[in-house]
Amino acid sequence: MSNWRIELAEAKRTGRLLEESEANIGLLLAGSSDLSAEETVAELVKGGHWEELNDRFYRKLAFGTGGMRGRTIGRVVTAAERGSRGASERPEVPCHGTATMNFYNLNRAIRGFIAYLKNNLNDTGEHRRPVFVIAHDTRHFSAEFGRYCGNVCADLGCDAYLFDGPRSTPELSFALRQLGADGGVVLTASHNPAQDNGFKAYYNDGGQIVEPHATGIMEEVNSLVSDSYEALAEPERGTVYSLGKEMDEQYMLRLEKNLLAPELLEGRPAKVVYTNLHGTGGWIVVPMLRKLGFEVFTVAEQDSQDGAFPTVESPNPENAAALEKAIKLAEEIGADAVIGTDPDCDRMGVAVRNSVGDMQLLSGNQIGTLLAWYRIKTYCEKGIITESNRSRATLIKTFVTTDFQTAVARHYGIGVVNTLTGFKYIGEKLRKYEEAVPVEKRVNYSSLDEETTRALRLEYSRFFVFGGEESYGYLGSDFVRDKDGNGSVVMFAELAAFAMSEGKCVTDLLDELYQQFGFYHELNTHIVLDGAEGAVKIAGLAESYSTDPPSSIDGIDVVKVQDFSQEEIFDEEGDRIPKTGMIMLTLADGRRLAIRPSGTEPKIKFYLFGSGPPEPADLEVSKSVVRTAVEMLWQALESDARSRMDSLGAPETNAE
Repeated sequence: MSNWRIELAEAKRTGRLLEESEANIGLLLAGSSDLSAEETVAELVKGGHWEELNDRFYRKLAFGTGGMRGRTIGRVVTAAERGSRGASERPEVPCHGTATMNFYNLNRAIRGFIAYLKNNLNDTGEHRRPVFVIAHDTRHFSAEFGRYCGNVCADLGCDAYLFDGPRSTPELSFALRQLGADGGVVLTASHNPAQDNGFKAYYNDGGQIVEPHATGIMEEVNSLVSDSYEALAEPERGTVYSLGKEMDEQYMLRLEKNLLAPELLEGRPAKVVYTNLHGTGGWIVVPMLRKLGFEVFTVAEQDSQDGAFPTVESPNPENAAALEKAIKLAEEIGADAVIGTDPDCDRMGVAVRNSVGDMQLLSGNQIGTLLAWYRIKTYCEKGIITESNRSRATLIKTFVTTDFQTAVARHYGIGVVNTLTGFKYIGEKLRKYEEAVPVEKRVNYSSLDEETTRALRLEYSRFFVFGGEESYGYLGSDFVRDKDGNGSVVMFAELAAFAMSEGKCVTDLLDELYQQFGFYHELNTHIVLDGAEGAVKIAGLAESYSTDPPSSIDGIDVVKVQDFSQEEIFDEEGDRIPKTGMIMLTLADGRRLAIRPSGTEPKIKFYLFGSGPPEPADLEVSKSVVRTAVEMLWQALESDARSRMDSLGAPETNAE
């Protein structure tokens, strides 16, 4: 036995290396065809990097709310991974590990997905080649991962449509539906830090994988312990086709259908600063805004499609810091608004000029509520939603999205459905609504225009008026089955044009809604617990809230506890909510909160909600009272969380 293998066994015996880590190291070394995998493990062992080894091998990647995600660049980069690249450059090889995103895990993911689709087609008597659509963003290794997936598909008898360059996640969903494909993959980690990447899987409806498919695919993936496979004979192989400008144009034509009153944009030019944060958004957003008549300026140093995201700490439009350069440019040129999208352009953040001339950032809850209100109001005013069909109109939101949207929808008599976090659950509802339309009426449904499908849903099914998450994801149509940053830009452009037509700022509209429905304020925060040890602590903290929920917080009794991991919970349509590690607490004074581990990042998340009465005598006073109450709730909750972590022996943490 080589010296490093002896050291490895000794590290497990003394507790420096987790038992799971040792087992998974053996699994990877036995199953990886990449010789640099063993070189990497040997180097980490010889260097005594036990924490790094545990972080890379403590688990196997599994599907979460965003599919499969992991680091492609380790905290410690080995010489075998670095290759000929410099210290400031991207390594030649993604980091080896069973808990990281690399070709070994990618191979198993795409092969498991292929096997599942082939089995399903055979079970239904469809003996044909499965068809995939594959897209990738600008992240490290995304392009290589995309080409690899396409080649594996072809080798194993599938046809694959691969975009000819970086494209957004929502365009992948759209293209999958347009091409009638069986499955789709986008290589992205959305808004995660630069070191991460991921494999996001889609089914034939254009929505992210949900049950029972998620479990079925993972069973196939987990049955694979090696990345080696035998390609089919040449006549049985598939073909990799290139997707490009033609699909972009089809997508942009449909995006225009998100406009409910396009005449509002005529003759109302506005200056907009847009940043794609080094991602895919500029591909569609910039030409789309210019087509709609906006004068568009971009942040030059952020235009580059660069997976290092060199100008921001985090490429996430949820974070104010990510839009700093765009806001600075907006101030210099007197722009009316700033718009930013994340690397795969499924999220949109905005800042708008308020009534005193300052640029004001809007939260995801505020943006979503404004868009929902405007679209519902306009559908009603145009006679699309009427008294006779109003019961079929539905807004979909997540449990941790503001109740403000519920108040607006119910004012107009619109139904509200709450889902778990993860836009895949909204996509699942859209599939349900499509399938409720009589079969003979929905032939070639994905190719039907928006007016036709809307009429069908209003007559036979449920009409989806808007959907969104507090985390800056929105959707206003059903030709895409995931949150759509491109479509969100179009919807926001129309909202801004409406405000201009009324001689108002977007923030004026928001204050009018607060005056009518009451002031709603939310605080979304989290505690970061990195690595293998952090994952254990996140699970322990979440479990402590389930087994021992607080009886009071901030001196106020908890009057309702809803434990999504234990209870049988049904949504407003009677559909069962999948069990998940989330707990929701309601206080006697109306404040409420939710706690859940992130499905894609090493965080435990906290969502806090407060509201004031409608028609307050002084709106600014009401805002101050509610904000203070929510801040006090967080102070008490954070103290409670840290006390629980102390009892668990939690490592160093970061709260935001």
